[in-house]
Amino acid sequence: MYKTKNDLPEPIRIQLVELCNARLADAIDLQSQCKQAHWNVKGPDFIALHELFDKVHGDVEHYVDDIAERAVQLGGVAEGTVRSVAKRSDLAEYAAKGGSGRAHVEALSTSLASFAKLARQAIGMCSELNDADSTDLFTEISRGTDKWLWFIEAHLQAER
Repeated sequence: MYKTKNDLPEPIRIQLVELCNARLADAIDLQSQCKQAHWNVKGPDFIALHELFDKVHGDVEHYVDDIAERAVQLGGVAEGTVRSVAKRSDLAEYAAKGGSGRAHVEALSTSLASFAKLARQAIGMCSELNDADSTDLFTEISRGTDKWLWFIEAHLQAER
């Protein structure tokens, strides 16, 4: 840990940095899954889904940066290398191997839902550690992820 004048006690900051790095790995994994969907989607809804997946990726890119910067603000090191992410991510492997729009919508909605759940768990942990700023960060991420989940799931729900 680096020295900082942040008034959160160091033992608390250590736990928060670990939490941030765990969620950073998930966010980077989700970011790459968004691009996997964006690059490989095929079918009648191609352009709509291609553009939607890219917009989701853009927001997730901001989550990545915000989480990494929070870890550093707390005196830690942001661990965002590909190898680190591969070891740490709690997200399942991206499920879509084919190119159908439906397959990518299913796969990406599953990943978004998992990431949202992890963000909500982080909210609770940050709250228990009395870090209102990190709690707010993960609340914003949870809210944004739920919005994108809604947008993507709408492509599945229209068939019901």
